[in-house]
Amino acid sequence: MKFNIRGENLEVTGSIRDYVEKKISKLERYFDTPPASEVHVNLSVYNDEQRIEVTIPMTNLLLRGEVQHVDLYAAIDLVVDKLERQIRKHKTKVNRKFKQNGAAKHVFAELEKEAANVALEEETDDIEIVRTKRFDLKPMDSEEAVLQMDMLGHAFYVFENAANGDTNVVYRRNDGKYGLIEPNA
Repeated sequence: MKFNIRGENLEVTGSIRDYVEKKISKLERYFDTPPASEVHVNLSVYNDEQRIEVTIPMTNLLLRGEVQHVDLYAAIDLVVDKLERQIRKHKTKVNRKFKQNGAAKHVFAELEKEAANVALEEETDDIEIVRTKRFDLKPMDSEEAVLQMDMLGHAFYVFENAANGDTNVVYRRNDGKYGLIEPNA
């Protein structure tokens, strides 16, 4: 794995870099060949809160984990745990898919022992849509959409951009600022 480690409001020392690389390298045991993609790690500090974001882009899977904690080393451990859960969940789903299609019996041999444990965990992690909401999009600019979102007390707001007619989303970021999601032209 190649590492791209950046720090915001934080100097990435050798010991921090070594710890991040050591912990994230443990994820290689889940793959037959180590991923050739670059591991993007962003460490930051805001208001005495340590934050780590890890992104590992791969061909059929994007692993991403983000954790905030008062201790940087604890945050690193927690984000690695998150990424391990994502890998186990993905490999279990892939394994089930191959079994249903009559393919090889054991696609991921090293995860076969963990599949039973993950299956129990996955039952609670299945995505279930419990409500569908329909509404008309009102043409407005992004500033008005932010005001509407705040007035409703929501974390995001979907609206039609009055300037170009596209469907956009404004959202409240974790740092208290706002973001805008637009479709590509």
